[in-house]
This record gives sequence, C-alpha cells and structure tokens, in this order.
Amino acid sequence: MSITATELKMNLSKYLLLAATEDIYITRNGRTIAKLSNPYQERMDIAKSLIGILPADVTLEEAEEERASLL
Repeated sequence: MSITATELKMNLSKYLLLAATEDIYITRNGRTIAKLSNPYQERMDIAKSLIGILPADVTLEEAEEERASLL
C-alpha cells in the first residue's frame, strides 16, 4: 500500500495497525521516502510456511519423538 506523508500524519493509528499485516510505503511529492512494516514479518512468514507440514492425526508427542530420532 502506498500513502502520502500527510495521510500518514492524519491517520497514524490506522496505519500502525495495518503495518502488522502489510508493508506501507510513504510518499512525499510522488517519491517514496519511507516504508512502515512489521519488524517480525520474517518470523510470521516462517510460521505460516510450517502450517500443514504435520498430518492432523499426529500428536505432539509423536512429532517430538520423530524429531528426536532424527538427531
């Protein structure tokens, strides 16, 4: 999403909440001057990529045992 610096000033709390889910590029005079983003986005992407790796019928204990056997 791209917004002007003036828009950011007028609605800062709104854009701080949005920054948790998407990058926000701030422009001034048509040029991008800053980027507002979630500092933990990389962690969130990694966690999302792991969803669905284990079958639904596997218990946590079984997964831990399998992991331990690989080490």
